Amino acid sequence: MPTSVTYTATLSIRRETVLFLATLLREERRRRGTRRGRRAITCFTQAVLILRWFADNTRITQLAIDHGISRTTAYRYLHEGIDVLASLAPDLRDVLEKATHAGLTHVNLDGIVIATDRVATPGPNRADLWWSGKHKHHGGNIQVISAPDGWPLWVSDVRPGREHDMTCARQHGIITTLATFRPDLPTLADLGYEGAADVVRVPVKKKSGQPKLGHDQHTYNKLLRGLRGIGERANALLTVTFKALRRVSLDPWRIGKIVQAALVLLNHEHNWTMSASHSVIFSY
Repeated sequence: MPTSVTYTATLSIRRETVLFLATLLREERRRRGTRRGRRAITCFTQAVLILRWFADNTRITQLAIDHGISRTTAYRYLHEGIDVLASLAPDLRDVLEKATHAGLTHVNLDGIVIATDRVATPGPNRADLWWSGKHKHHGGNIQVISAPDGWPLWVSDVRPGREHDMTCARQHGIITTLATFRPDLPTLADLGYEGAADVVRVPVKKKSGQPKLGHDQHTYNKLLRGLRGIGERANALLTVTFKALRRVSLDPWRIGKIVQAALVLLNHEHNWTMSASHSVIFSY
């Protein structure tokens, strides 16, 4: 008598998205010259495996068992899907140009630290490379550009969690790129980007020894905080939609590709296109 229990589950992603990924995987197999019948599972089944990992963070061991393949093969198929999807992630300059042409009132810049299980990697000054002192856990820093309504438009590659948002933004060349679109497309950010206040709009900060902020400054900060609060939806949208982004057990240097792949899936799943309807009122 068998001791295992089987059950049927439904993937919480549209069939069109599965077919989209399966088509990309088929094209990748053709590019590599993979002969018919040389893979353990079909492109469609591989797409289901990948999307189960993204949507539900299903353990690789479980995915391997369910699809009748080894753990090594499951990992290889997963990484192949991540790379195929990430290759379609938008370029920052293209995103900003489209945002300008679409008439968006502004964009938001924010960072998110994706938790990781990988620990004890020596960094500068013997500090743990992936430890985020602000968030009190190991993770990789991802910079996110979002529309006024909080839809993620672009995500960066990963930087170690020990680095601050401002450092990561400069490393990725984000500040330099944003400067070329100012003032047609203002960028809103929090005080973590105070060092780029000449490029991005950050709250007014009371400095030591200076008088209290005036009424106009308080009003400006309140307006900025309200608009940014909507924009911060982007980070939550990614992590709520894809449980795999809540804690990554793969190589932390892969976090950037994983989030970029998730953005491509999110856009396709919702048939999202940029338009002025994604703006909110902004006066400056």
